[in-house]
Amino acid sequence: MQTIESKRSNTPLVSGIAIVILIAAIFGFRHFTREIVEVKTAPVSYQDLVSSVPTNGKIEPIEEWQAHAPNAGVVKHIDVEIGDKVKAGTLVVQMDDTDARARVATALSTLRSAESAAADMSRGGTQDERIGMSGDLDRAKLAVAQDTKSLATLQQLQQHGSASANEIAAAQQRLSTDESNLASIQRRSTSRYGSTDLSRSSAQVADAKAQLAAAQAQLAAVNQRTPIAGTVYAIPVSEYDFVTAGEDLLDIADLDRIQIRAYFDEPEIGRLQPNQPVEIRWEAKPGQTWHGHVERPPTTVITYGTRNVGECIITVDDAHGDLLPNTNVNVKVTTAQRMHALSIPREALHTDGGDHVFRVVDGRLSRTNIQVGPATNLTRVEVLSGLSDKDIVVLNATTNRDLTDGLEVKTVQ
Repeated sequence: MQTIESKRSNTPLVSGIAIVILIAAIFGFRHFTREIVEVKTAPVSYQDLVSSVPTNGKIEPIEEWQAHAPNAGVVKHIDVEIGDKVKAGTLVVQMDDTDARARVATALSTLRSAESAAADMSRGGTQDERIGMSGDLDRAKLAVAQDTKSLATLQQLQQHGSASANEIAAAQQRLSTDESNLASIQRRSTSRYGSTDLSRSSAQVADAKAQLAAAQAQLAAVNQRTPIAGTVYAIPVSEYDFVTAGEDLLDIADLDRIQIRAYFDEPEIGRLQPNQPVEIRWEAKPGQTWHGHVERPPTTVITYGTRNVGECIITVDDAHGDLLPNTNVNVKVTTAQRMHALSIPREALHTDGGDHVFRVVDGRLSRTNIQVGPATNLTRVEVLSGLSDKDIVVLNATTNRDLTDGLEVKTVQ
């Protein structure tokens, strides 16, 4: 009886011990079989950060002169070669001047005719017309004098009854007609041309002078002289070629003063400011680098092919004739630069729910909010606050496991 009661009293104790052993076994199993996530890390460090925007552009001369054909014609002689350095006033190309001289001769003849006509008009007509007018005037005066004398004679005869009233009336009529004819001839000799005629004649002279000046200018342009000093960098024609009016014959520019017209995508326009430094490379000279600065940032957005871009003018600071106009170059504008800036690798930054990183503290992840600075590039991000150079941040897990605060991790290389 005692034995049965003793067994009953020990049953709860045994059950409790079994439960404790089971719980301990479970925790022990979890301890030995728990997953420790392997992660790659990087130290927070001070580095020099340079933020830049790359694109391409085309070389343009700042000071340029192009020789254009003044008229359609033949290129007579080219006095320079590509690469020649010329001074202002140098004769560079000559066109055949046969047609130009003919146009000057024609214009000069037209002017002489217009001036002669204007002079004749101001004097009342040509010399032949004036001689004829003088004869008509003398004859008219003689007729009036004769009519006056005849009328006086008839009037005396009438007093003695030797002339009739009809004869007197006829003589008076002849005198009146001849006086009217004399007055008409006198008016024509003194005021033959009116103000409208004189204005038209003056306009014809002015037009003829303008045509002569234009013809002389075209003749002068037959021999092309450069108004600037520079380098001959393009001659698109050859001697004896026939060219049309206005066609480009020769290009000269100061190759020490050049600029680049570059196009930046719309999201990058706001980062561009005047005087930002620019690095320039040309694939034709891969081992050489030129430098410049932003002269004029984009002021508007335009469509360039399939892109919305801003047009930027970049001045080249160290060109010495080694960059040719119309060539394509690669440019890189430095938009921000921080020396000895606290930074982290870009892949360590998380932006969901605010900028933050995961630090490794005692083998576990610790989510840490940070403030990002403006000096960022393709690989690193500036940190203004939230970290120190003694911290270690996680780049990524070696598996697809999401990073969470408190996750136990193991650092691997």
